[in-house]
Amino acid sequence: MNIKNAQKEVDNWIKEHGVRYFNELTNMAQLTEEVGEVARIIARRYGEQSEKESDKNKDLGEELSDVLFVVMCLANQTGIDLQDAFDKKLDLKTKRDHNRHHNNEKLK
Repeated sequence: MNIKNAQKEVDNWIKEHGVRYFNELTNMAQLTEEVGEVARIIARRYGEQSEKESDKNKDLGEELSDVLFVVMCLANQTGIDLQDAFDKKLDLKTKRDHNRHHNNEKLK
């Protein structure tokens, strides 16, 4: 599924299962909360913090999907075509950063 189709799926889900989109500020707060849950898993599973017993069964993929869902909600409510925006960003990064990382001594 491409991003455009995923955005449509999110919109259909909201129409079928939700009452309406939460307002943009509420969704921004939700996004912050979801990113925080991702950060907690990463910090404890891959970082230097010890993982609490209650965190060991947390699913990183599920939490990342929560982030994507809320991002798509925000894009839908603000009229952003994420497929187009992503394609443009990837093209820009490709042109701008093609040699940048290859020449970074810190990455060798």
